[in-house]
Amino acid sequence: MEPVEIEAKTLIQKSKTPSNDYVINPYTGCVLGCAYCFASFAGRQFGRSAKEWGDYLYVKKNAVELAREELARMPEHKRHGTMLLSSVTDPYQGHETKYRLTRGILRELKSVEYPGLVRILTKSPVVTRDIDLLTSLPRAEVGMTVTTADDGVSRWLEVRAPLASRRLRTLTELREAGIPTFAFVGPLLPHFAARPELLDHLFGQLVEAGVTEVFMEHINLKRYIRERMDQVLADEPAEVREAYVQARTKEHRERLDAIVAGLLAEHGLRLRFDEVVHHDDNDALRERLAGSA
Repeated sequence: MEPVEIEAKTLIQKSKTPSNDYVINPYTGCVLGCAYCFASFAGRQFGRSAKEWGDYLYVKKNAVELAREELARMPEHKRHGTMLLSSVTDPYQGHETKYRLTRGILRELKSVEYPGLVRILTKSPVVTRDIDLLTSLPRAEVGMTVTTADDGVSRWLEVRAPLASRRLRTLTELREAGIPTFAFVGPLLPHFAARPELLDHLFGQLVEAGVTEVFMEHINLKRYIRERMDQVLADEPAEVREAYVQARTKEHRERLDAIVAGLLAEHGLRLRFDEVVHHDDNDALRERLAGSA
C-alpha cells in the first residue's frame, strides 16, 4: 500500500479528548488497521469508508513546517496546554521511519521549549528512536496502547500492529531512559469479563514493565465499528461473540468495572481519571476535569 502525500492547511487542533488541550495528527489513516479502532471514520474527507481502515494513509508532508508556523503564532498563555500526538492515527506507524514527521514536530516543540505537557500515544517501538528529543523537552510522557499480554489475541485484533510483547518491552526501554510512561488499556476487551485471569496477567506484565498508571476505556461499538468487528468475530466461538454483544450493555460495563477495580488494587496500579472511560461519557468527564483544574 503506497501512501498519498498531501498538503495540509492546518496541523495543531483543539482536542476533543479528555485531558488534552491540543492534538497533532501528522497522518490521516493508520496502516495498523486495528479491528476495534474508533478512528476508522477519519478517512471520510477523502471518500474512504470505515471498511477501508488500514488500507490507506495520507501523509501531511508539510506537517513540520506547519508546526513551526503555528507554534510561532501561538500566544504564550496557550503554550501551557497538553499537546497530544496523536488521536486518530499512530504517530509512529511504519511510514514514520521514512517521513520523520513526528520527529520533526518534536524538534519544533523543543526549539520553542514548549512548556506544556507533550503526550505521545502509540503502539509502536519506533518511539524509542526519539528518546533524545523526548528527554530534552520540558515535559513529556509516552502512553503505549496495550490491550492484551497475549500475542495471539494481539494478532487477531491488531493484525498489523507490533506484538503486545514488543510493546511491553518498549515501555521498559522508555522507563529505563527516564521518560514517564503509562499504559492505555483501550479498548478494555469484553472477554475479560468471563476471563478475568487474562486481565490479571496483563496488569502483572505492565507492572513488570515499570508502569504505575493506566488509562482504560470501554470498547466503542458504534455501528461503523461493529461492522468491522463482526467480520473478525465471525469464526470465533459463540461465547466470544456473545461477550462482544453484551459489551454494549451497562450491566456488562459495570461487571468489568468491578473486576478492574479489584485487580488494580491488587497490582498497585493507579487508574487515570479514576474511572474506566466510556465514549458516551466523554463530555461529562471533560466537564469534571475542567471543574477540578
